[in-house]
Amino acid sequence: MIKNNTTTTQSVHVTDLKQTLEIMRLPTILLFALIAVGMYGCPKYNVWQKGLEGQAELARAEQNKKIRIAEAQAIKESSESLAQAEIIRARGVAEANKIIGDSLKGNEAYLRYLYINSLADNKSQNLIYIPTEAGLPILEAGRGRK
Repeated sequence: MIKNNTTTTQSVHVTDLKQTLEIMRLPTILLFALIAVGMYGCPKYNVWQKGLEGQAELARAEQNKKIRIAEAQAIKESSESLAQAEIIRARGVAEANKIIGDSLKGNEAYLRYLYINSLADNKSQNLIYIPTEAGLPILEAGRGRK
């Protein structure tokens, strides 16, 4: 009987072992399948991710280019506006000079009056301006005081 009991115990152990192997077979298969999918999918995912990063970088570069173009266009328009304003200002100055020049033509008495007033306002006593026949002043640099 002892012999029979040992055989029964061994058969129970074998049966338990078979059941345990059956239970472990599915998780083992799933584990290996998961590892295989990971080994295949990781490189594919990395390639896909790098592609997305490249597209994002390209979009950033295009946006930066558009910004630089817009800034350059704004500078160009600003420069053109400033140039037009300078031209208008120069035309105004030229017209004012023409008006002043036309008003002083043939008005020699007024010019002499302005000349004499500027001599009177001169605070320096070291210089004396004397009108000549040609209308050009003679400069006397030093006048001796005694």
